[in-house]
Amino acid sequence: MRDFIPINEFSKLSGIESSTLRHWDDLGIFSPIMRNPNNNYRYYSKAQLPSLNFVITLTELGIPRKIIADLSRQRGPDDILNLLEDWGHSLDTEMANLMVRYSILHSRIESLRLGLMAKESEISVLWFSHRQLLLCPSNGYEQKQSTLDPLSCLSNFGEHTINPCFPVGGYHDSLNSFTERPGYPDNFLSVDPVGNHRRIAGKYLCGYFRGNYGNLENLPNRMFEYAKAHSINIAGPIYTYYLHDEISTDDPNSYLSQCCMYISNQDIELSYQAR
Repeated sequence: MRDFIPINEFSKLSGIESSTLRHWDDLGIFSPIMRNPNNNYRYYSKAQLPSLNFVITLTELGIPRKIIADLSRQRGPDDILNLLEDWGHSLDTEMANLMVRYSILHSRIESLRLGLMAKESEISVLWFSHRQLLLCPSNGYEQKQSTLDPLSCLSNFGEHTINPCFPVGGYHDSLNSFTERPGYPDNFLSVDPVGNHRRIAGKYLCGYFRGNYGNLENLPNRMFEYAKAHSINIAGPIYTYYLHDEISTDDPNSYLSQCCMYISNQDIELSYQAR
């Protein structure tokens, strides 16, 4: 038995835990070259190391153990190619789903942080970079509709589908539209980065308000007064981002939103450090 290696020694040689080797043996994935008939101890051979690499590789790829067990008994290049191609398609789908989750996660983190850092009583001029957003179709409000009624009807439009997990907001195409009904946006928007609308980079006059969606209270008047006092020309469009929403609080009166009006005279000074 000098050519046979006990399981503890083979474990050190291969880098695989003894418990894992026993488990693989029980599943029929990778078995010892022999067992001692007297004490049933497992013994391996150095010649088994290449076969062990097959098991390690497929295990690292996350391929189900039953498939590995079946292929460990008999396989050829065609079998492995078909398996890897099928598994690659599954991983593509999984990666796409993970990217969406990643985007939602970081969009939520950004919105929450912005809300927590907000100087709610202040009106300020901030710099915004280019950003891709998902702009929903025109709302077309009917009489007695609430601010969010059109949003509840949007599940699929054209080639874009709104994902309610992303933070949402409102969009006014012009200053006139915002002035006429500030709490009723022309469109809803989502901060989904795979969107159909590009927010242009530039300086925006920004303010904050607390309360349920569409309840801007006196914020528009405060922003207009600030703009007049500082010779700021508001051109639009106007974006409203719901920073703290039902995800972060169960009290609608605690919702926090940011209203951002695009400025046409970009030579004015920033109130804060550009971001």
